[in-house]
Amino acid sequence: MAAMDRTPHLLVVDDDREIRSLVAQFLTKHGFRVTGARDGAEMMRTLDGARVDLIVLDLMLPGEDGLSLCRRLRATPQTAQTPVIMLTAMGEETDRVVGLEMGADDYLAKPFSPRELLARIKAVLRRAQAPLTAGAPAAGAVLRFEGWSLDLTKRELHSPDGVLVQLSAGEYDLLVAFAEHPQRVLTRDQLLDLARGRSAVPFDRSIDVQVSRLRRKIEPDPAEPALIKTVRGGGYLFTPSVSSGGLAP
Repeated sequence: MAAMDRTPHLLVVDDDREIRSLVAQFLTKHGFRVTGARDGAEMMRTLDGARVDLIVLDLMLPGEDGLSLCRRLRATPQTAQTPVIMLTAMGEETDRVVGLEMGADDYLAKPFSPRELLARIKAVLRRAQAPLTAGAPAAGAVLRFEGWSLDLTKRELHSPDGVLVQLSAGEYDLLVAFAEHPQRVLTRDQLLDLARGRSAVPFDRSIDVQVSRLRRKIEPDPAEPALIKTVRGGGYLFTPSVSSGGLAP
């Protein structure tokens, strides 16, 4: 039982039974435990009854679509940090961007190679499960800026008022990248490398989307950002001074 508990549990949500079956067989052969769901209702029942480490979520579903379901996942404390890989139609960039806006951590266009999906799953799980990135402070450290506290062990962000702010795995990784490299310009490529472990594709717009989401959560006025500034032609600049210390109170 202990060995099974350590096996990552994936939830594949797709209304195409053949796709669910083929993906489940492939991922099971590569060491994962896989549960399938044909729609949002089955997805929610699975999440209510079992621990899930990552969700592969199709955009086009009967009833509630993948975008709406992803929004619900991010608004629910129990699933706010559960990684989500969104499956979108080939060439639909708008869908991919909107999916990232809703909180998806990555996306893959249909039809896709099972090996590409496997690579994306492994990359997202590495980011989500690693408590610290290379070069981060020692375990138990908390990064503090402008009254905010970013607990690297618990993967939690607390506001200056002590309120827990829900972050997706992608938002958390991006904020860590900023907080570990304050007061210096980081290009989009550098941020993709730091926050996503080189799993992005060329011309990936996910950093811009994640920055927008972060601003809405930490900026006093997201329309006039003071903490994460855009550097024209350069990238982004995290302006606060950052200190590290022991565990958050």
